[in-house]
Amino acid sequence: MSLANGRPYLAIPGPSTIPDRVLNAMHRAAPNIYAGDLHALVAGLWPDLRRLAGTSAHIAMYIVNGHGAWEAANANMFSRGDRALVLATGAFGLGWANAARAMGVAVDVLDFGTSAPVDLAQLEAALRADVAHGLKAVLLTHVDTATSVRSDVAAVRAVMDAVGHPALLAVDCIASMGCDEYHMDAWGVDVTVAASQKGVMVPPGLGFVWFSDKARAVCAGADLRTPYWDWGPRAFGAEFWQRFCGTAPTHHLFGLRESLTMIAEEGLANVWARHEVLARSVWAAFDAWGAGNPDIALNVADPAHRGRSVTAARLGAPHATRLRDWTEAHGGVTLGVGLGMALPSDPAVHGFLRVAHMGHVNPHMTLGALAVMEAGMLSLGIPHGAGALAAAAQVVAAAVPARG
Repeated sequence: MSLANGRPYLAIPGPSTIPDRVLNAMHRAAPNIYAGDLHALVAGLWPDLRRLAGTSAHIAMYIVNGHGAWEAANANMFSRGDRALVLATGAFGLGWANAARAMGVAVDVLDFGTSAPVDLAQLEAALRADVAHGLKAVLLTHVDTATSVRSDVAAVRAVMDAVGHPALLAVDCIASMGCDEYHMDAWGVDVTVAASQKGVMVPPGLGFVWFSDKARAVCAGADLRTPYWDWGPRAFGAEFWQRFCGTAPTHHLFGLRESLTMIAEEGLANVWARHEVLARSVWAAFDAWGAGNPDIALNVADPAHRGRSVTAARLGAPHATRLRDWTEAHGGVTLGVGLGMALPSDPAVHGFLRVAHMGHVNPHMTLGALAVMEAGMLSLGIPHGAGALAAAAQVVAAAVPARG
């Protein structure tokens, strides 16, 4: 017998839960792509996408996933042989480095491991060592989806400015856009990369690159740029088809229009606050579980350095895999696998899992997932501390003003 029959909950860090409003907006016949309503709809997307990223910068949209968005940014920023400095806080930071390296970019990596944010002193030393200013760009992952480490983007820019280094600052916000507070212009970011399948609440298939006037000028001669990846026509093309280098991703655009409307209705600051509360409820549960089992712990010790869209945690091998299997088979909840967290004693990453709380998620979904996890621990005999569900619920309760 399985208790999982019913509506399942995909609590993995992307693709996230798609709102019914977005699905309904996409469920329609194909439109005329040459004139009419679609053109007006797309024209209205750009200001909303700028507000989402906190910028007045230019936008290029691609029919890709997050890896494709990396390649789009790389193709426009770099010429073959250019140098980049990657600040890696997990598997996806290293992935962006590998993508750039495969395209012919000379990549230096500062690897801060899997549980810590960028070390600003190491960054400063690396920039000061680049006396000839050979580094064209610094690549940073705001929240690494594998580790849930969140780095301080504004602090990285402050170090670059203090050193007087002219490199561009490019930030991967694939896991954080629409979940964690982000201000591209105020934080001095030149290039921002994101995708549709996480906090933007649209199925995988759209990648976004926001780029500043400075980035446009510095990268004008990039020789890795090809007709498909060129951000120029996508941002400035006079013809509608140039925005997508051909046929528009029509139904994704319908979904994107609805998701941006939903974000505007809630208010972006409220979206960030909701993610903050749900993240802290998950953290409170793990703290309680860990009080009864030292093998259970959040991957990132300092809450200031944790992403608000996903939580990576350790349960000890093989319990994370056992629990993931149980919650999916018997509770209808699919948790995320551990990525890039292997230890010599746990090469298959059976000791780590990830709980996503991104996008179209509310307390009954997050608290329900935590309750299913606790039921699984009880069923499987995994030692854990008491009071986790009460602690998580208290976080939610404290976020709502008391009413008489």
